[in-house]
Amino acid sequence: MRSLLLPVLFFSLNAYSQVSVQEYPLPRGLFAHDLWADPAPGGPVYFSAQRSGHLGILDPKTGKVETVALGRGSSPHGVIMSPDGAVWLTDGGQNAIVRVDPRSSPTARAIKVWELPPDTGYMNLNTATFDGNGVHWFTGQSGIYGRLDPRSGEMKLFDAPKGRGPYGIHHTPDGTVYYASLAGSFVGKINSNGTTTVIEPPTKGQGARRVWSDSKGNVWVSEWNSGQLSRYQPQTGQWSQWKAPAGAKNESPRIYAVYVDETDKVWVSDWGAQVMLRFDPASEKFESFKSSSASANVRQIHGRKGEVWTPESGADKLVVYRYK
Repeated sequence: MRSLLLPVLFFSLNAYSQVSVQEYPLPRGLFAHDLWADPAPGGPVYFSAQRSGHLGILDPKTGKVETVALGRGSSPHGVIMSPDGAVWLTDGGQNAIVRVDPRSSPTARAIKVWELPPDTGYMNLNTATFDGNGVHWFTGQSGIYGRLDPRSGEMKLFDAPKGRGPYGIHHTPDGTVYYASLAGSFVGKINSNGTTTVIEPPTKGQGARRVWSDSKGNVWVSEWNSGQLSRYQPQTGQWSQWKAPAGAKNESPRIYAVYVDETDKVWVSDWGAQVMLRFDPASEKFESFKSSSASANVRQIHGRKGEVWTPESGADKLVVYRYK
């Protein structure tokens, strides 16, 4: 475990949309891939330090960064919090699911590791979520998705339809789990028996990368290949799509991450123009927020009331967008 304190930078205010932007530099070499903000106001922000094999913990009040070593060969991708406040990581390096108890001693964090069965081989573990029964579901881009029951430790893997591709995953308010298949270009609904119902977006080969639910249970999808933000409405089966705006240099949009805030505004990261976009479903308009970094490379988005957080994997920093 190590802790570092770096200067915090506040650099921008968008008066029109009342969004302020604050940057938190990170120690070099961590490579923050995904992050998760504790829901408590001013609480810690956790991130997966993929290159160094750590869980990162940022204190937004001070800018202090703590790192927790996850194990030999660790290379974590996704990070989420469970309902009991524990932090869970999908660790591709260890081919395992890792749980860290942030309430344990900072000098000796309690860490538990569930390795995938040895005969599965490397699964390129990506992201995870909890369903309505508290079961931990996760994706592996090599062609699987799986479930881990934290109470019993039972783990089960499933072959994904169309093989390679499972990437982003999230749950709706009623606990239903959906995942995106990047290589398969579909959205999968996980059924009660663990099988997948394949849901095909209207745009063929769109490259569905990540998914997120809004408060009504609609599933929002970031489409990497098509540069679109799309929405699937489970109650009606209806799809809607919106092309992200081209950047100042007319770059083709490449939509990577998606997140829906508590007001049901949708945030996406565009790698084409290296901007954050906020989409209002009511007006069907996008707002754009430019990073101070030429290559921010935002791979995941999360937030809490009044805040949206991003890890800029290409710039060694975390960034928060605060809004009213």
